[in-house]
Amino acid sequence: MKQQIIELSDRFYPEILEIRRHLHQHPELSFKEVKTAAFIRQVLKNWNLNTRTVADTGLLVDIEGAKAGPVVVLRADIDALPIDEQTNLAFKSANPGVMHACGHDMHTASLLGVLRILIELKHLIRGRIRILFQPGEELLPGGAKKVLESGILDEYPPDYMVAQHVYPELPAGSMGFRSGQYMASTDEIYIEVTGTGGHGGMPHKLIDPVLIASHLVVNLQQIVSRKAPPEIPTVLSFGKFDAPGATNVIPEKVWLEGTFRTLDEKWRALAHDEIRHSARGIIEAMGGKADVRIVSGFPSLINDKKLNNIAEELAEQYSGIDSVVNLPIRMTGEDFARYSLIYPSVYYRWGTGFSDRDNFPVHHPRFEANELALKTGMGYMAFLALALSGREK
Repeated sequence: MKQQIIELSDRFYPEILEIRRHLHQHPELSFKEVKTAAFIRQVLKNWNLNTRTVADTGLLVDIEGAKAGPVVVLRADIDALPIDEQTNLAFKSANPGVMHACGHDMHTASLLGVLRILIELKHLIRGRIRILFQPGEELLPGGAKKVLESGILDEYPPDYMVAQHVYPELPAGSMGFRSGQYMASTDEIYIEVTGTGGHGGMPHKLIDPVLIASHLVVNLQQIVSRKAPPEIPTVLSFGKFDAPGATNVIPEKVWLEGTFRTLDEKWRALAHDEIRHSARGIIEAMGGKADVRIVSGFPSLINDKKLNNIAEELAEQYSGIDSVVNLPIRMTGEDFARYSLIYPSVYYRWGTGFSDRDNFPVHHPRFEANELALKTGMGYMAFLALALSGREK
């Protein structure tokens, strides 16, 4: 089976490469993937496959085997990021300010390649393999939540859920796994600081929200350094500080936006209370008015230990033991975590780096993926899916 899949990956690579380049050139933001979904639907129609709409701009394809067996769900995310692409690719984004900087175009193209392979090897499938093209991974509350709320997965409850993500830190052909807890919960923090504002030359007559917000950014870090249990990874970062004044104008309001991430649900809830209480205390003590809002996002992603071990062993069989690495915990987030709380799930990293030049990280305007990795991406996932479909429920 492995050799068949490798040969099919090689055969379909040119077609999947063109699909990837089209997707990269025409990115769409979360929950706005209308043209992306239409393109995927047309590709599947050309392959004589029926699709169902899920979560408004997502798609689902079912492949039913000839014999009874488990339900395997393979998921790819299809949305892009609000980033202005700065690569020199001939197929760079044609949509200003929107870019597939997280590799979801690679995910989608690879999953289409998996589907192409599975069609050829349908006689080997037992049970049901469901191919899910999910929208809105990059924007809270996330497309996974909408998929779950639709009830479409309840029709055939998954025995296994699988997803992969590009990883420029590893060269093409490699894969990385981590058993158990892998990625952090992700929450968004929005703070509005209201003062009085006025002339910068007369600060004694003002309540300066810029100064208050500056104290806030610094002092809230004590929640991580002095409140967080040292054994629990915790991150609090502010990425936006909006003070729309001028050199001599202190604004009336300042807005802060940030993220809180951790790996423990009990501490997560306590930390939210600490952030609200501390922020309001600092702002009000300095004479300002506070509006603190925390949006709970994705939970922590947990890879099912048994399924992860199976996937890792199969990766070693497919690519060789030297091509498979163990991954450290990451404080990034992923809405696939919502599935991992309900179904046995594995989320692994798929090497897409270049060995002969620098690799920019995901979410960078100069991020590029080594397209040769598509062969491994579609080949290994098809190999894993077929192996899982042959297991006893």
